[in-house]
Amino acid sequence: MMAGEKSVKSGGTDCEPRSVLCLDIGSGTQDVLLHLPGEQPENCPKFVLPSPARMVSRRLAALTEARRAVWLYGDNMGGGFYRDVKRHLEQGLPLAAHPEAAMSLGDNPERVRALGVTLTTQCPAGFTPLHVCDFDPGFWRTFLAAAGLDYPDLILAAAQDHGYHPDSSNRIGRFRLWRDFLLQARGRPEALVFAEPPEELTRLRTLKSRIGSGLVADTGAAAVLGALHESEVRERNSREGICVVNVGNSHVLGFLLFQDQVLGVYEQHSNRSREDVLSDLDLFRRGELTHEQVMDEYGHGCLTLDLPPAAGNFTSTYVLGPRRALLQNIGATFLAPGGDMMLAGCFGLLQGWRFAAGRT
Repeated sequence: MMAGEKSVKSGGTDCEPRSVLCLDIGSGTQDVLLHLPGEQPENCPKFVLPSPARMVSRRLAALTEARRAVWLYGDNMGGGFYRDVKRHLEQGLPLAAHPEAAMSLGDNPERVRALGVTLTTQCPAGFTPLHVCDFDPGFWRTFLAAAGLDYPDLILAAAQDHGYHPDSSNRIGRFRLWRDFLLQARGRPEALVFAEPPEELTRLRTLKSRIGSGLVADTGAAAVLGALHESEVRERNSREGICVVNVGNSHVLGFLLFQDQVLGVYEQHSNRSREDVLSDLDLFRRGELTHEQVMDEYGHGCLTLDLPPAAGNFTSTYVLGPRRALLQNIGATFLAPGGDMMLAGCFGLLQGWRFAAGRT
């Protein structure tokens, strides 16, 4: 909630959370904002921590070095430790996993078994158990208490989820969800955050079950929502169409926005050349980039709704993301939502929650 907004009242009880923990869970870092209603963003506690997957990776590497058999248990989480699992198995060391934890390595259990992982609900004798999860409430209670902070009333979290699409590739299945967002949800920003994630988004569904009553989102969507946290962006998109691009470590995600409605989505991989991405964005802004063109270049796809003449040509471009240097010197504005580029996803979660609650 922004300073000056009124709290929601119900039966004489103040329903406004006293604090909101926003977590942007990436592959390398976990970016954290503890939002305190009434405080300026600059005065709210912020942290950049190693990601949960990176912490699992370090623990597993140490157990591999010690020549220990390992049993993974816990939740379906980000699979950023996949290479460490492969390295462990390649050294001839046993590795087992609880079926739920094994989903971190792949949603298809047969493919996980094919790696050499034994699936079992019990820790085999002589194996060292290693807990895996995206969200551990015990960790956060301890961490926040050590900083002199109370556990939050509400938690919002973002993580990348390609989803489980047994009838198609992850690439096709992931963009099918973007298509549903545009065609069924009509590009409403509040539809980018989930109180109940779609069945395909297995990682986000697990994350949602752990954080309680809060909302979850894909990291790319959260970053783009972070742009709408900025008053300059909101004001400009109210009178002309804009292009917002998040250049992440693995994906380039572009949105065409006009009057708080997403009119187009473009998703490609970040390893594309600068010239290719700029060419794509030029066509995207004009509504001329086709889904097939992006798929043919091994991207996820592109879809635009009818672009209203009042929106103009979407030339105003705002860029976020860790690999944003790809789009330097093109006249774009590099954003730092809330004054910190690393927290774009956190402020995006906050903005998505406000949209969903009607607190625009």
